[in-house]
Amino acid sequence: MHPQFASIDGSPSQRRRDIYLLSPRLLPPEVIAVAFAKTSRSPRPFREIAEELTEERSSEFHEKWVVGYGHGSVAEHAVLHLALENLSRLAIESLESNRLCSYTEKSTRYQIFDTFYFPPAIAASTHAERYEAVCRNLFRAYQESLDPVRRVIEARHPRGAEEAVAAYEARIRSRYVDVCRFLLPCATVANVGMTANARALEHAITKMLSHPLDEVRAVGAEIKRVACAEVPTLVKYAGPSAYLAETAAALEATALEATNHETSTGSLTADPPAGVRLVHHDRDADARIVAACLYRHGRSAYAEAWARASAMSAPERRAVIEQALGRLVRHDTPIREIEHTTYTFDIVCDQGAYFDLKRHRMMTQSPQEPTVELGYAVPRAMDEAGLGRRYRDAVEQATDAYRRIARDFPREAAYLVTNAHNRRFLATMNLREFYSLVPLRAREAGHFSYRRIALLIYEAVRAVHPDLVAHVRFGYEAPEAATLEARYFLEVSAACSSEQGGGPCGS
Repeated sequence: MHPQFASIDGSPSQRRRDIYLLSPRLLPPEVIAVAFAKTSRSPRPFREIAEELTEERSSEFHEKWVVGYGHGSVAEHAVLHLALENLSRLAIESLESNRLCSYTEKSTRYQIFDTFYFPPAIAASTHAERYEAVCRNLFRAYQESLDPVRRVIEARHPRGAEEAVAAYEARIRSRYVDVCRFLLPCATVANVGMTANARALEHAITKMLSHPLDEVRAVGAEIKRVACAEVPTLVKYAGPSAYLAETAAALEATALEATNHETSTGSLTADPPAGVRLVHHDRDADARIVAACLYRHGRSAYAEAWARASAMSAPERRAVIEQALGRLVRHDTPIREIEHTTYTFDIVCDQGAYFDLKRHRMMTQSPQEPTVELGYAVPRAMDEAGLGRRYRDAVEQATDAYRRIARDFPREAAYLVTNAHNRRFLATMNLREFYSLVPLRAREAGHFSYRRIALLIYEAVRAVHPDLVAHVRFGYEAPEAATLEARYFLEVSAACSSEQGGGPCGS
């Protein structure tokens, strides 16, 4: 039998396969990063390389190669785990916009919230009393709704004869808290755990230090301070980016000018109700996917694979798609070749649903700023609990306060946007991401609000490419989005009854 490893002179090699951890308990992250980096130029095992490294020598290496010569990939081997406590959900949204990081945050489905952030700029202004009163009113309405809504949910979902009390309470808790969480504002304070490599973290710090909100900039500065204790070389040069700040300001001014022109000419279209519009898709998607599959598993150039896929009849292409996706079972990840076609959606949904959907960072997201001008969602269970008027009054009071405060503090006013208020964002995803997002967010245990959006995304693509979505595995008989909406919502885009005075918004 031949040896597993052999030298080029024909003699057996003493090498053996060896897989092990370079533990962060024993080695600082920057040292681990250098140990991995040096393997490109050293034939020795990683252990030997690491044994001769000191933090000082590692820092010198990073100064020369990562900072001096731009070999940023080396920094990806230095991984940090950060615990961030008492951030507003508005700041958390900015933090989680960084794609190549991992996050777990305090859940609005399983925990009860009782604290809000008070931005210093508003606290020092004439709006302080109004801001505080609105936040306290929202939290009172939230707390007061928990027991009444719970009784509604218990009536809908009674405890089973053999079901333990603890198991039953766990089963219904998310169902009633899901309804009450619509009242929570963006000022709500939460905790989040973040895992990031030093390269991604440097980018995240740069983005946060360039952000228009004081809180986000302060969080970015604190992250940098804490990270420098572990990776003193790799993030110390992170700082505000003139490009990010000035580009955002310039594009915002251009967009405002265009909006003002449309308003003055009467060409501005009315806002659509909350929902999903498929605004761009590849009309040759099936052929593109077939061509990618033929290319990947064949030997021809792409031009030949494309010509062959284009010449196929619809049934022939359907047969190849069946081969590519037909063996999927639930929890399987489809092959990468289906990433070669994309879909772009204009989505309007409540802020709470957006906060969950934004976690799908493999899709490209362009969210508009939080606002109260797109209406708000009204969950049916609030009315069934006898809280419909209380709920609307609280949301509309926040709406009015937002409008008043935004005249002086357009950024900070967003802290008063509730989970109920609608948010608009552009989302572009490839078909593989679609296969991940749709069944996950449409699952029965999920929040009814993002379930509705996931089903609308599915229905929009099914209407144009039924063969490509035929193999999405829901794990149950998924309802139509309209059925889900009728079951859980009274309205998905209720309009505020008054901007100032004469109604709940001005009270």
